[in-house]
Amino acid sequence: MKQPFATPEQFAEIAARFGTPFHLYDERGIRENARRLYEAFSWNSGFREFFAVKATPNPAILRVLREEGCGLDCASLTELMLAERAGVTGKGIMFSSNVTPDEEFRLAVELGAIINLDDITHIDVLENAVGTLPDTICCRFNPGGTFQASNSVMDTPGEAKYGMTRGQLTEAFAILKAKGVKRFGIHSFLVSNALTSEYYPRLAELLFTVAAELKEETGVAIEFINLSGGIGVPYKPDEAAVDIKAVGAGVRAAYEKILVPAGLGEVAIYSELGRYMLAPYGCLVGTALREKHTYREYIGLDASAVDLMRPAMYGAYHHITVAGKENAPATEIYDITGSLCENNDKFAINRKLPKIALGDLLVLHDTGAHGYSMGYNYNGKLRSKELLLKEDGSVELIRRAETPEDYFATLNYGAD
Repeated sequence: MKQPFATPEQFAEIAARFGTPFHLYDERGIRENARRLYEAFSWNSGFREFFAVKATPNPAILRVLREEGCGLDCASLTELMLAERAGVTGKGIMFSSNVTPDEEFRLAVELGAIINLDDITHIDVLENAVGTLPDTICCRFNPGGTFQASNSVMDTPGEAKYGMTRGQLTEAFAILKAKGVKRFGIHSFLVSNALTSEYYPRLAELLFTVAAELKEETGVAIEFINLSGGIGVPYKPDEAAVDIKAVGAGVRAAYEKILVPAGLGEVAIYSELGRYMLAPYGCLVGTALREKHTYREYIGLDASAVDLMRPAMYGAYHHITVAGKENAPATEIYDITGSLCENNDKFAINRKLPKIALGDLLVLHDTGAHGYSMGYNYNGKLRSKELLLKEDGSVELIRRAETPEDYFATLNYGAD
């Protein structure tokens, strides 16, 4: 059974102090998880996690991760600015973007970030934007076709818009070397939310083989290989968490089998895990505001898809706990909804839950990544606040709720 990381008493106290809805993050859980990841890859002296800022773009969270040794993966101008304000610059930033404007390349180079090129045409774009190419460049690889593990298809990278083909990768490395780039990296992201410990080792085998080939083909110095994201989390109660120790051991086996014999035994391994790092350590808490009894039983929250878009956008499952009724029998079947003028604004459909009374607090699990960050303002709805449950049990407001003044701030009403 999934249990929230805070007690019913804590949720009640926080709701009384700050009001609902709110996103709450667990500092202790975040730190412990980061340490588990680093321990799993401690065999690689250069290992570093570059947390995907898009998952949880809050400087308080980014500072916690920075303190645990993490860098940041950025994909836009404002994410670069956010990284700088969180105290992360230089090679602590991996800039992985696509359809990249010149000004974003310029800021990334100014901050000293590692540039991860999505396409071979971006070599000229980058050079024209910044003048002299940085001494370290990463290239994103898309192997095409389908990606398999244990004889089952995990995803179809050939349909993705990201990355270079194998032939383009060789050509890009040769061009970059001729233009004076000294150190190189390879990056690839092929699968989202993989719940098998096979994904990273299987991807590692692929990228390590490509690295050895590229060394022979172009003579470049490959400094790091970025396995990117993709390690998943168990959103459903009957799903098992990924064994990160087994993942680290599997990548190590591939490293020693492929890279070490190829003379690449000093290559650093990078990751850029957003969901794995944060999702289980955040929750959305809302109050049961209204009930409706028609063709189904509905409970309407004061939160909506504005605060958590994944169920509406993907049909994604988020477990729900009724605070204080964790051990009560699930005797009712509800649709849990928000108030948007869209029928997909539902956090759960036909979900078995304990009897819910108006005023009850509902805890939506695993919203720490791609929760608040995917919010929007449809219907003029305003996004909720973000709170951090500190290790000492105190609670810090790390982002206030939006106000109507925020919503109207960018409007130009014209002349009076």
